[in-house]
Amino acid sequence: MVADDHSLLASIAATEDNHDLPRLEKLAHCALWRGHRPCQTIEEKSTMGKFLKSGKVVIVLSGRYAGKKAVIVSNHADGTQDRPYGHAFVAGVSSYPLRVTKGMGKKLQKKRSRVKPFVRVVNYNHLMPTRYALDISMDKEVCNKDSLRNPEQKRKALRVIKGKMEERYKTGKNRWFFQKLRF
Repeated sequence: MVADDHSLLASIAATEDNHDLPRLEKLAHCALWRGHRPCQTIEEKSTMGKFLKSGKVVIVLSGRYAGKKAVIVSNHADGTQDRPYGHAFVAGVSSYPLRVTKGMGKKLQKKRSRVKPFVRVVNYNHLMPTRYALDISMDKEVCNKDSLRNPEQKRKALRVIKGKMEERYKTGKNRWFFQKLRF
């Protein structure tokens, strides 16, 4: 927008009764036609909704667990002191359960139904959200970012997550989450 258009828009927005509102809309349309962004001080700013919430199933895009499915345990959209970017604490499936048939014995079925989990803090840029959600209630005291610093607490968190995931797998719910991603 040229400078006098911007000042005109600001003066129109500042007045109590906007009689010249059609002209304001026309100026905003002209600004868009010229390839400029419209003035956001006039109308309320639109903010994007937060959709990466705990329980959301995501796919990890980079690193050791690239292509693996995970669920967000806790998220930090605005970042923290040590990580000044949006990130999430995720728990995912490192190795998926194998196919089980009727002819297999109980011991072999139990072995092939194992789920190997992973926990990680991942940048939002390295997560791809899906339309699915997983309603596994994780204990926030055991499964949190601080548990990654201490190896003993991390093992305990992995044990808790493994138990919850295997229990969910055996009930037959959320089958898509426990299948290997084919791409």
